[in-house]
Amino acid sequence: MSDQATATNVDPAEIAKFSALANRWWDPNGPQAPLHVLNPARLGYVAQRFALRGARVLDVGCGGGLLSEALAREGAKVTAIDLSKELIDIARLHLLDVRQQEPGLSVDYRLCAIEALAEAEPASFDAITCMEMLEHVPDPQSILQACSRLLKPGGVLFLSTLNRTPAAFALAIVGAEYIANLLPKGTHDYRQFIRPAELARGLREAGFSVDDVSGLHYDPIRRSARVAAGTSVNYLCAARLTA
Repeated sequence: MSDQATATNVDPAEIAKFSALANRWWDPNGPQAPLHVLNPARLGYVAQRFALRGARVLDVGCGGGLLSEALAREGAKVTAIDLSKELIDIARLHLLDVRQQEPGLSVDYRLCAIEALAEAEPASFDAITCMEMLEHVPDPQSILQACSRLLKPGGVLFLSTLNRTPAAFALAIVGAEYIANLLPKGTHDYRQFIRPAELARGLREAGFSVDDVSGLHYDPIRRSARVAAGTSVNYLCAARLTA
């Protein structure tokens, strides 16, 4: 499938915002430093609930490839998609560099909308990851429906997003963007945050049953992250395709 980025479920301003960060995506002390800290916790959550080795996994909204490469190291056959050409280019370049030391590492990066991929390759994946992406698109339900079409029967979808609570506003926007400068200003729009009950309802409408919802806790002082109870800010979800 050739690169193509035609999509209607996209905010061009969001794509431009993240494309501007592409050159420093892999800098652990750069604008995406929180993602570098969150990544091991996100990977651990997936690996504890799904056998990655040999599985065909789709990483949706892959950005510069942080989670995509980590999934591939666990033995998954990874396809990774994003609508930012700059981020896909950076992901491919980083993989080429890494493969000098890890020649067997492979990720199929594509500039592609998930809805288009669902039309082209239905029921093709054993698992899908979609991390920190739903809160950045105009129609999150369209993403969930496309994931449903792309998964094989019984496939598992892993999500992470932000809860729409005062705590999330205070920490993820005021604290992270305006006080601590952990993220570029304007990274998040509170109106697009998603409550767990809203996500669960959308998943059921798309043919999923929810297996787990857990908090994803980020500590900027210790530069650490962990999965634990409490979903008032960031949270993870695992859902299985039943339809």
